[in-house]
Amino acid sequence: MFAGENRRSNGRMDLAPNSDLRIAVLPGDGIGLEIMDACRAILDALEGRVGGYTLCYTPYRAGAALFSETGTDITDEDFDALGHADAILLGAIGDPTVRHPNGTEISPHLRIRTAFKLCTGLRPAKAYPNAPRRLRDERAADIDLVVVRESTEGLFHTAQIGEIIDDLEATEIMKITRPVCEQLFDETFALARRRKAQGGKGKVTCVDKANVFKAMAFFRKVFDERAARNPDIEVGYNYVDAQALDLIRRPWEFDVLVMENMFGDILSDLTAALVGGMGMAPCGEIGRDHAMFQPAHGSAPDIAGQDKANPTAMILSAAMMLEWLGERHDIDALKTAAKVLEAAVSEGFASGRVNPKEFGGPHGTKETARAVIDIIGETT
Repeated sequence: MFAGENRRSNGRMDLAPNSDLRIAVLPGDGIGLEIMDACRAILDALEGRVGGYTLCYTPYRAGAALFSETGTDITDEDFDALGHADAILLGAIGDPTVRHPNGTEISPHLRIRTAFKLCTGLRPAKAYPNAPRRLRDERAADIDLVVVRESTEGLFHTAQIGEIIDDLEATEIMKITRPVCEQLFDETFALARRRKAQGGKGKVTCVDKANVFKAMAFFRKVFDERAARNPDIEVGYNYVDAQALDLIRRPWEFDVLVMENMFGDILSDLTAALVGGMGMAPCGEIGRDHAMFQPAHGSAPDIAGQDKANPTAMILSAAMMLEWLGERHDIDALKTAAKVLEAAVSEGFASGRVNPKEFGGPHGTKETARAVIDIIGETT
């Protein structure tokens, strides 16, 4: 349990005195617990330095460890409580040794996406100073893009209805719907516009396989309709296989890429590799009324509890949460805090004060958090 946690009653979080916003915290499994502790320490320090807002945290158990103990991956009461939070902050969930009878891993976060209609998955990939780059081209230092992954439909939709027939045949179904696509594309163009206002390219690339699949042709059709409403944003197109190639040949030329669920799952890992690895891969899952923020990596049970995990993706996910809350509730202090936190991470890598063990450096999870806290204290 975290220090200063709030008490729950009837599945709802009770606000502490003078609190503003409620954050549901799901540490999860494996390294999720330690990177969440590091993140919480940073968020507490940041709130104390910036001021002007208050976040109240309530932890909940969910994931493979809970499933092993109880046979459920999250209680109904806690799942319902998530819907009353202003944002959900998740560490990492899953364990490859703990599976359902059908062979799939424990994944309550997928149900959270569906239940709370978190269709817009934002997965930034940005090259930070001194973080490893897998491409030798000097232009790799300019990589700054966002994969926008539809997170509730596509091929993942079939997780509830796919089946194995007589041990001879397995079927999965891809689902693409107009309402979800329209919401996804509108959010994507709005993101590109915000990035353009901050010096970005102002371009959205639709990534699909419209030359083969009817569902993908429909995906592109709806994209074109929403693009016509955003003439200030440049548009481009790429089939997913060609996009994978171009992310190796010229990733610095891309800005915002929008795609179906499975394509986004795969290509966002590729973009993370370009800027260091999964420890550098934050994620925001955005809906109309709810949002969840989490690192895109797994629970890494092989290094859990050893102070080896790189918490950068967790920290940057928290920065995304602060920015989203600031925009949603029109709280400038939260927007400022998000900028301060990302700048502290960037300064940490630039100065060498953040040099994670993931990259062969000396800094574990706790020391990385301490460095970021120190930088925040020096710059605010």
